Amino acid sequence: MIEVLAPGPLATVQDLGRHGHAHLGVPSSGAADAGSLRLANRLVGNSEGLAGVELTFGLARLRFLAGAWVALAGAPCPVSSGTARGAGMGAPFWVPEGGEVRLGAPSWGLRTYLAVRGGIAVEPVLGSRSTDSLSGLGPPPLRAGTVLPVGSPTGAGGIHVDLAPPRGPRPAVLRVLPGPRDDWFVPGALASMCAGPYEVSQDSNRVGVRLRGPGLARAKEGELPSEGMVTGAVQVPPSGEPIVFLTDHPPTGGYPVIAVVSEADLAVAAQLRPGDEVRFSSRPAR
Repeated sequence: MIEVLAPGPLATVQDLGRHGHAHLGVPSSGAADAGSLRLANRLVGNSEGLAGVELTFGLARLRFLAGAWVALAGAPCPVSSGTARGAGMGAPFWVPEGGEVRLGAPSWGLRTYLAVRGGIAVEPVLGSRSTDSLSGLGPPPLRAGTVLPVGSPTGAGGIHVDLAPPRGPRPAVLRVLPGPRDDWFVPGALASMCAGPYEVSQDSNRVGVRLRGPGLARAKEGELPSEGMVTGAVQVPPSGEPIVFLTDHPPTGGYPVIAVVSEADLAVAAQLRPGDEVRFSSRPAR
């Protein structure tokens, strides 16, 4: 069991999402930076899909009511513990019974993932333990006093210490492909979007990264009937300033999608924080 003493600005339980229900209006949700959750799970010998804790901008305190192997990945936070030896990012460490793990603010990035051997074992909803901030499915956001059950490590793999090479901040460049409605914009609109930087708005969240910068002019007026949306869709509302959809995005939307972010760069989008500068690129990856 893990007791949340302080959740920081936002802490939620996340796994790899509840896929396959979009036709029912249910978003996929799941870890915004899935690669970091996968890594944290591998480090403690879990299967990659087990649930962990997604911490937004760190600043959390967790008490372990039973000893456990723990790993942290994603946005690098300073980690302290009076009892856990070797506590830090990117490598497993043991937290004894009654031990605390305290995280500071990340030096770059936004979301940090904590995995515990056995996984966070809250009750699944539609096959996933993820908190969905849009629909409200799954466990509520964590708060002081929340107690999280931990699953049995029976059948888990070995503890690893060599799977997390040091990594600095990734360049804030999002590679895109033309979207299904790029013809709704004036010629050259996609090139204009890729030409100048955008700033991440403070109104961003797990639904989408809202950007401030050059507006994208429309060639067609009016609105579309609602149509399916994917994670990474770059939707353009009437303001002309794009929104990059993250994992809690709605299954459908009526604003035109000018581009779609490459799946390989979704983690970059997930780690953008308010005030960051980001650019788009339509060049193919090499």
